[in-house]
Amino acid sequence: MEKEELAPHVSEISRVLRGKVEESEIWKELDTYLNHYRVSLETAKRGIVKKFGGDPSELMRGIRKPIQQLGLNEQSVDILAKVITVNEKDIEVDGKQKSILYGIIGDDSGTIPYTAWEADRYPLRRGEVVLIRNAYTKEWGGQPQVNLGTRASVEQQPEESVKLPEGMPRAFPDAGEVKMSELQENMGGVTVTARILSLEKREVDVSGEKRIVHSGILADETGKVQFSAWYDFELKPNDLITIRGAYVRGWRGIPQLNFGERSQVTRTNIRFPSGADLAKPKTRSIGDLEKVGGGIDVLVRGTVVEVRKGSGLVFRCPECNRVVQKSSCRVHGSVQAQPDLRIKAVVDDGIATMTGVINRKLTESIMRMSLEESMRLAKEAMDPNVILEKIDERLFAQPIELEGNVTSDEYGLMMIVSSARVSVPEVRDEAGSLLNQLEESE
Repeated sequence: MEKEELAPHVSEISRVLRGKVEESEIWKELDTYLNHYRVSLETAKRGIVKKFGGDPSELMRGIRKPIQQLGLNEQSVDILAKVITVNEKDIEVDGKQKSILYGIIGDDSGTIPYTAWEADRYPLRRGEVVLIRNAYTKEWGGQPQVNLGTRASVEQQPEESVKLPEGMPRAFPDAGEVKMSELQENMGGVTVTARILSLEKREVDVSGEKRIVHSGILADETGKVQFSAWYDFELKPNDLITIRGAYVRGWRGIPQLNFGERSQVTRTNIRFPSGADLAKPKTRSIGDLEKVGGGIDVLVRGTVVEVRKGSGLVFRCPECNRVVQKSSCRVHGSVQAQPDLRIKAVVDDGIATMTGVINRKLTESIMRMSLEESMRLAKEAMDPNVILEKIDERLFAQPIELEGNVTSDEYGLMMIVSSARVSVPEVRDEAGSLLNQLEESE
């Protein structure tokens, strides 16, 4: 048996012995039992624990944990979960073909990918609830993954013992080939063809270990997505690539594509839009964004149906930039608040709604009114809400185009706006046009 396969068993023996015996000593004992006495692994483990004064019965007791609490390198954990996806794959280990299972499991706290290293040992079926005993976790793509090794077992449980929250996928099949605009959180087995618009290499700390991750933006004709490659595929900006075996995680609802050494990346020379064309924001409906959870660098067209409270003239903490009330920040207390302008507009495209948050620079452009002028008007009226009223007069029921990144949470979709265009007709221009038409008709 390979050392990597034995490592979880050594850690388990150390746990049962409460760390009283060095792991190096446990390795020596295990080698003696397995290679000299020629006993089974479980017999060897019980013998070692008993020799050093431990209770062998504790070897069968895993620590039950919800998925959300699982760390990167845990041993002997028990997990009660629903099987969301099951996929089988043949891999080569030491020159021999081996079938494994992989997919996603979930409970009421979240979801997590898993790998079962012997496909024929584990009764995993999509949609069933199982109690996985004596699993262990390892880091994969910067996140924990559940592994079922030689000492793990799987027991079927009543279906009602795990209820996934509303909105969590009950079962994601292997996604197969999809477009950027179709990616959504928890997808596995993803195949995409896209062009690399940007790329950077950075070092990250994963459970105390330094890792290199290659990240950037991928795009096809439907949209863009952020990606992280946890293996060096020798990627270059503007490469046109096909990725097989990727998976999707989300950040505040925005889908993010991840792939590593188990994935396949190939260059392709098919006919495809240029990088310059793909760099332009893609028009998306709010309903489409709501379905997948969000998106980056999108263009949305709709009508302003509400200017929310908190728009207009606001005052911010100079330390953390939070909006303050009566010059008091909830973090930094009494501060010399700094004035600012913003718009929080609810936009409806006839399918769904989202909130667009528009910064000072864009607000000044839309309102054709500077921060200084806003301060003057508010001072004259002795009421800062006069600016909110002016924004409402200008924007309510008007068509608008917004560009930016869209996130989602329990309150719905929100865009941090990078560009805004309001189609508000100018009365003076319209009057001039009408006069010209009348003069021409005379």
